[in-house]
Amino acid sequence: MEKRSVVIIGGGPAGLAAAVAAKENGCDDVLILERDSDVGGILQQCIHAGFGLHIFGEELTGPEYAARFHAQVDELGIEYKCDTMVLSISQDRVVTAVNSKDGILTIQAGAIVLAMGCRERSRGAVGIGGTRPAGVYTAGTAQRFVNIEGYMPGKKVVILGSGDIGLIMARRMTLEGAEVKMVLEVMPYSGGLKRNIVQCLDDFGIPLRLSHTVVEVRGRERVEGVVIAQVDEKRRPIPETFEYVPCDTLLLSVGLIPENELSAAADIPINPITNGPFVDQSMMTRCEGIFACGNVVHVHDLVDFVTIESRLAGRGAAKYALGQRTDGAHTLDVKPGFGVRYVVPSTIDPAALSYDEKFLFRVSDVFTDMELEVKVDGNVVYHKRVPQAAPGEMESVQITRQLAEKLVGQTVEIGLCPAK
Repeated sequence: MEKRSVVIIGGGPAGLAAAVAAKENGCDDVLILERDSDVGGILQQCIHAGFGLHIFGEELTGPEYAARFHAQVDELGIEYKCDTMVLSISQDRVVTAVNSKDGILTIQAGAIVLAMGCRERSRGAVGIGGTRPAGVYTAGTAQRFVNIEGYMPGKKVVILGSGDIGLIMARRMTLEGAEVKMVLEVMPYSGGLKRNIVQCLDDFGIPLRLSHTVVEVRGRERVEGVVIAQVDEKRRPIPETFEYVPCDTLLLSVGLIPENELSAAADIPINPITNGPFVDQSMMTRCEGIFACGNVVHVHDLVDFVTIESRLAGRGAAKYALGQRTDGAHTLDVKPGFGVRYVVPSTIDPAALSYDEKFLFRVSDVFTDMELEVKVDGNVVYHKRVPQAAPGEMESVQITRQLAEKLVGQTVEIGLCPAK
C-alpha cells in the first residue's frame, strides 16, 4: 500500500488550490487524483471573463484562471494522476482508485481533501412532462458543446432556470447566432448574480420571466416547442396561463448538486440543506483527517471564493498530516437563524482560529433593509446592516479576533432581523 501525506480527490479549482496550500504548509508528498484527462475542472469550458478579481486583482477567463494554479502545481512539483477514478475512501483514510496505467491503486493518506465539485440537476429532477426528443440539455453540457467541442446545440432556445450558468449560456448562444426566446425562473427571484442578469440578459434584450416554468416538452425526434406556465406561491402551474413556445432546444439551469457519493459511502455526515459534508473552521468534516472544500461542500457564486476556502482545507490537511493540528477544548455549534438557509462552517473552535476564516451563508428569500445578527447562546455579539440580500448571492461575516473573543458559549446563531 502506497503512503501519502495528503491525497486530494479532484483536480478542479478547489483541488488545485488545496494542493498548493498543503505543499506550502510543509507536506512534500501531495497527490491529486483527477478523473478527467487534465486538471482544471469545469473552468476549462468557462471561456467568458469574470474570474480572478479577488485572488489576482484582474479579470481572467476560466482557462486562464485554471492555468495560473496549474502552473503553481507544476512549479511546486505536486504530482497528479489524471484519468483516475476514485472508487472509495474509508474513515481511516484509505483511498482506492483505478486507472489504465497503474491498475488498482490503494493509498494510505495522512489526510484527505474532498474536492469533487458538483453536478447539474437533470430533467428528471424537476419532473417536466412530455416526450423525450433530442434537444434537451443541461446548460453545462451545452456550454461544453459550444466552447470545447465546437457544436451548436440548437438555434431557437428556451432556458429554464436563472442560475449563473443559465444566464451565461443565454449570452453565449446569442453571440453564436441562436435566438434565445426567454429565460424562465420558477422562483419569484433570479438564482444568479445581479451582474449576470444585466450583462447576459438585459444587454441582449432577452426576457426573464419570474414565477414561470416549463410544464411540457413537445416533439418526436427533435424538440418542436415547450409549454410554459406561470406558477402560484406554491410553485404549482396555473392552467389558464399555459402558453406554447416554438423552439428546437431547451436548456436546463435548475440547480447544482455537490458530488458526494464518495462521502456518503464513507459515512461522512452530510448536511441535508447543502447536500455537502458538515465542516469546521479548517474545513475538516466530522471524520478525523478528512477535509472538504469548494462546491462539494456548498455551491459557490465565484471561483475566487472556492479558492479561499480550499486554501483553508489544504492548510488544515497539511497540519493534520504533520501532527500539528491544535484543537481547543471547546467547540461551538453554528446554526442558521431567521432568514438564513445554512451556514458554513457548522462547528467552530475559537482556540484554533487563524482569523482568515469566515461564516458563509445564504439567505432563504429576498430581503431588504435588514440587519444581520450573530448570537452566542441567544446574546447578540455582532451585527451589521444588510440593505439587500438574495438567495443567489452568498453572504459572509469575517471572523476577526475581536469577534472570536466573544464566541464563548455553546451555540452560535446567524440570522436576520428588521433594521432598527
